[in-house]
Amino acid sequence: MKKLLIWLPLGLFVLVFALVVNGLIKPGDRIVRSAMVGKPLPELRLSPILADRPGIDTSAWPKGKPRLLNIFASWCIPCVAEAPQLMRLKAAGAQIDAIAVRDTTPDVQAFLARNGDPYARIGDDHAMRAQLSLGSSGVPETFVIDARGVIVDQHIGDIRAEDVPKLLAALEKAK
Repeated sequence: MKKLLIWLPLGLFVLVFALVVNGLIKPGDRIVRSAMVGKPLPELRLSPILADRPGIDTSAWPKGKPRLLNIFASWCIPCVAEAPQLMRLKAAGAQIDAIAVRDTTPDVQAFLARNGDPYARIGDDHAMRAQLSLGSSGVPETFVIDARGVIVDQHIGDIRAEDVPKLLAALEKAK
């Protein structure tokens, strides 16, 4: 029995080591998906962050045509990386609205001047309430809203070139 107890620390070390290695090789999925996919867009009333366009008001949300709702911030590095893809989506005919999270008017203006402006509406979500009501876990994040105002898809993270055809197909399907 004493001989077995001598090997117990080594056995425990090997077990812990194996668990750590397994976690490094196959990390768990840490992406938080929104529970709002498949449900109507929640009631949002966000004042405009820019004077030249409306904010987000879902009671006056345009029905009949699918749209993208992009959650972004001027301070977000991946948001800069996705900006060219949003411009490609706009050029392909996608209607894109946005929610600016914890941002200021001058910073959003500078961001759009540097990176392009694909947005028809931009709501100011300084307190992050709208972002949370959508079930969004961070920026950037994009939701596909169908013609009836239902959230039908969610793209987590920055939009990359290979994601553009998928989002255009999701918009087509959402008609």
